[in-house]
Amino acid sequence: MKIAYNGLFDIQFCMDSRIDWDLYRSLLGVLRHGSLSAAARELGVTQPTLGRHIDALEQALGKKLFARSRHGLTPTRAALALLPHAEAMEAAVLALHRAGSGEEEAGIVRITASNFIGGQVLPEILARLRERHPAIALELALSDRNQDLSRRDADIAVRMVRPTQKALIAKKLGSVRIGLYAHRRYLARRGVPRSVEELPAHDLIGFDRDTASLRALNMGFAIGREIFALRTDDAAAQVNALRAGFGIGACQSGVAARDGDLVPVLAEAIVFRLEMWLAMHESLKQSNPVRRVFDHLAGALKAYVASA
Repeated sequence: MKIAYNGLFDIQFCMDSRIDWDLYRSLLGVLRHGSLSAAARELGVTQPTLGRHIDALEQALGKKLFARSRHGLTPTRAALALLPHAEAMEAAVLALHRAGSGEEEAGIVRITASNFIGGQVLPEILARLRERHPAIALELALSDRNQDLSRRDADIAVRMVRPTQKALIAKKLGSVRIGLYAHRRYLARRGVPRSVEELPAHDLIGFDRDTASLRALNMGFAIGREIFALRTDDAAAQVNALRAGFGIGACQSGVAARDGDLVPVLAEAIVFRLEMWLAMHESLKQSNPVRRVFDHLAGALKAYVASA
């Protein structure tokens, strides 16, 4: 039996299949959980078996999928490029299973995130989630204030600080890289700053009344709101101003990379990092819809962080 999906790939359940689905399933597990041991527990296989799957897939594709070090496994660009296609394969397999068994995991899952993450990062991820789990309805609550999961304001939270509430299952996804960027039009008009000292002469986009963010900036010279030509505490508005060619401002590298007209500025001199965490209340760990959404977000957001 063969299932064709949008002409991108074939899933073949026969002895002469191009690449066994189990190999891609193992790849997804490692990408989502970050280690062979964690992925093996989730998939119900031994760690040596999972390691052999990754080796076999690398050999079949002729590409290195993970950089191995004493700190664990880091996905290569080749592995990250395979992620959406492997997820689509998985969605087709799950849909086939549901159609054959009549199984539906219906439910409503409420996700909370910052305005920026919810508006700029999550939509594409949630679209893939919907393809995989069409019976799960999603609610997206955006706020730059952390919602209280203990009061069930939301089921799952994407946070840029480590969760401190009790009775939470929290997973660190990595550190988001933030750098300075400007549109090509702006740089063509005003020139490219060659040093940090040249920045004050440019049109800078930054914060208004967010004093905590101002204090976190360290550019080698005194920072006050008066240095910014455009002041707003809305991160999405800052990025949209970048895209409009207003001036130079900060942006998450993963978002900036999607726009070929946004160019890094002083990339080696100025870099900030924010931790990204995923959390849910421990009482929800038995809920299949919540667990499926949590696992999907963990894998996709971890890949987003690693890609920057």
